[in-house]
Amino acid sequence: MANDILGAASSGSAASAATAAAAAANTNASAARERTADLSEQFLTLLVAQMKNQDPLNPMDNSQMTSQIAQINTVSGINDLNDTLGSITGQIDTSQRLQASALIGRNVLVPGAEIGVGDEGAATPFGMELPEDAAEITVTISDAMGTVVHQSSYEDIEAGVQSFQWDGKDASEQAVGAGNYQLNIEAVNAAGEAIDVQPLSMGYVGGVVAGEGAPKLDLGPKGLVSLDDIRQII
Repeated sequence: MANDILGAASSGSAASAATAAAAAANTNASAARERTADLSEQFLTLLVAQMKNQDPLNPMDNSQMTSQIAQINTVSGINDLNDTLGSITGQIDTSQRLQASALIGRNVLVPGAEIGVGDEGAATPFGMELPEDAAEITVTISDAMGTVVHQSSYEDIEAGVQSFQWDGKDASEQAVGAGNYQLNIEAVNAAGEAIDVQPLSMGYVGGVVAGEGAPKLDLGPKGLVSLDDIRQII
């Protein structure tokens, strides 16, 4: 199962962005309340003017007045609901920024099919996400030219997120060269039917990009990903 993505903030810039977002939400809510108050005042002014200038022979009956009051109450209620939803959205945005900042300096598994091998021969961890239990999986790692440098099989793998570690050696137990390698995973269930597997590659969270909408995690060469893309923290 994927790890929970909760924790205290560890980045001052991300925390500042979260504070700014909360302040903006409060400002928007205050402006909405002022618009609602202005609308109610305008309605009461028009209602009094209408009653003063109504036809004495055909005055406004109670049902008409009740209907108009109900209409303004409906509008006021909708504005109050919008205020509440806006406040909730602001709180969610703040929480997401704090969660994202807690991941700075951590390694995460995200959708991808790339394994990196360093100068010392150490390979980055990789993984997969299975929608159902697999009777057998086959892991194939190839170099940039498409040549297979490693292949291994595993049996009885449970559904969910699984992580693996390659020793960076080929079939002859020789260390492969530094660089990027491609990952391919094939899986079948107990009935021998193919399973759609999502390969996962490791990325290092170097920072958080806070823009419009949800914050993005900066994984360097792997680009920007959202919190929803994280399958496991390693």
